[in-house]
Amino acid sequence: MFLEIKQIYKSFGQGDSRVEVLKGIDLSLERGGFCVLLGPSGSGKSTLLNIIGGIDSADAGEIVIGGESMSRMNERQLTMYRRKHLGYIFQMYNLIPNLTVRENIEVGAYLSDKALNVDELLKLLGLWEHRGKVPSQLSGGQQQRTAIGRAVVKNPDILLCDELTGPEYMEVIRRVKDARDAEHSYNNFSGILDGQKGSIRFVIETEEIEADF
Repeated sequence: MFLEIKQIYKSFGQGDSRVEVLKGIDLSLERGGFCVLLGPSGSGKSTLLNIIGGIDSADAGEIVIGGESMSRMNERQLTMYRRKHLGYIFQMYNLIPNLTVRENIEVGAYLSDKALNVDELLKLLGLWEHRGKVPSQLSGGQQQRTAIGRAVVKNPDILLCDELTGPEYMEVIRRVKDARDAEHSYNNFSGILDGQKGSIRFVIETEEIEADF
């Protein structure tokens, strides 16, 4: 098993205001697998992604990725863990405002020693004609595709997607998946995505959630 999440607990606040968000979460994922986290706002989906991404820490439990336990990592090792294993697509995109589309994607490429070809990825995502624009000159969908490109260009082992939903997003992921399956240069990354119930569509093993991927 490539990713193992064991008995993860997380709470916020103290005393009467203490709220338990994650209560003993167990999850495992093989290489190339996809997992969708479904639930209403405030149910802990983003919190779990942040813990897997090394951005936040759990109160208890363990996460093991590729045989490495996160609980034993210091800050420098966590930084290397994020660089080595993770691609993260943030809910608010978090593009660097004074960099072009190409430069934003190149930020991800600089962090990886197995990066994909930036030019090929720009064309795949339909951003080639917009590569010289800064985020303020882009539509919402173009900003979203730029954020996807920045995460995917790293050729990560795990792709974390925080509430990226809608038909255009699904089409972009489909393009990346098809290209990855067609060419060995696209690594068999695993995907963990979160979304509110009814907003995204995937097949997990044999169970269909609202539509095909």
